[in-house]
Amino acid sequence: MPELPEVETIRRALKERLVGRTFTDVEIRLPRLLVDPRDPKRFRHVLIGKTVHDMLRRGKYLLFDLGDGYLLSHLRMEGKYDVIPAGSILPPHTHMIFVLDNDAWLIYRDVRQFGTMEWVRREALSTHPSLQKLGPEPLDDGFTLSVWNERLNLRKGQMIKAFLLDQTNIAGMGNIYVDEALYLAGIHPETPAGLLSKKKRAGLYAAIREVLTRGVEAGGASVRTYRAPNEALGYFQLELSVYGRSSHPCPKCGQMIERIVVAGRGTHFCPSCQKKPVRRLVSVKKGEQT
Repeated sequence: MPELPEVETIRRALKERLVGRTFTDVEIRLPRLLVDPRDPKRFRHVLIGKTVHDMLRRGKYLLFDLGDGYLLSHLRMEGKYDVIPAGSILPPHTHMIFVLDNDAWLIYRDVRQFGTMEWVRREALSTHPSLQKLGPEPLDDGFTLSVWNERLNLRKGQMIKAFLLDQTNIAGMGNIYVDEALYLAGIHPETPAGLLSKKKRAGLYAAIREVLTRGVEAGGASVRTYRAPNEALGYFQLELSVYGRSSHPCPKCGQMIERIVVAGRGTHFCPSCQKKPVRRLVSVKKGEQT
């Protein structure tokens, strides 16, 4: 699934191509992608004639600012957008065609068909259920160390890997960048959030921002099927230290990277640089008090 850096890369690419363009027609080839309106005729009626004023992102969601409302799009596992000349041969798995007013098509492709699209009126955006429950944006100025500590304090018993994957705690993180941030901070993925020291909390906060910033600068990570619009590659996969590198030597210490399953996700870490925390049991002799 595209994570924050990949979705941000897509947003920037689409903004360059779409701002100022008007949808003159919409062809819906897979109606089950539609969330609201679910009826293809109503969906077309809402979008035709709308002009793209801006491209925004919230977590892993893309928001097409269409003036009086937004087209809210989630790519899920393998959704992709491309802008191609009108009349081009369509690539496989093209499910939506947005006809633009400059002899071009914005097309949406999705092999897995898990993506979603939804029309949201401007006044309803701030209370939209899917957006309202998202945690803070980790690269925003408002995401301070104080905010980070407050979020951690709410889920002290949750393993840190699961905490970071939970979009209600922090928006946009996924498996790749969580593994990389934990490695950079030297934290075992099964560590309960409540056991992180003040120093480790600060280190992880900085690591999250660092790996996400580097990911955006690299255009995302083209691991498996991810491509930016028009098949542009990302290059963060060339900087990965642990993700997808089980049985490879750790860049820091040389010990082999291991893979385990945490929160239902394949998880990569260095057992030497990211030691698993040990809960110490204190024995109390008879007659002694603690």
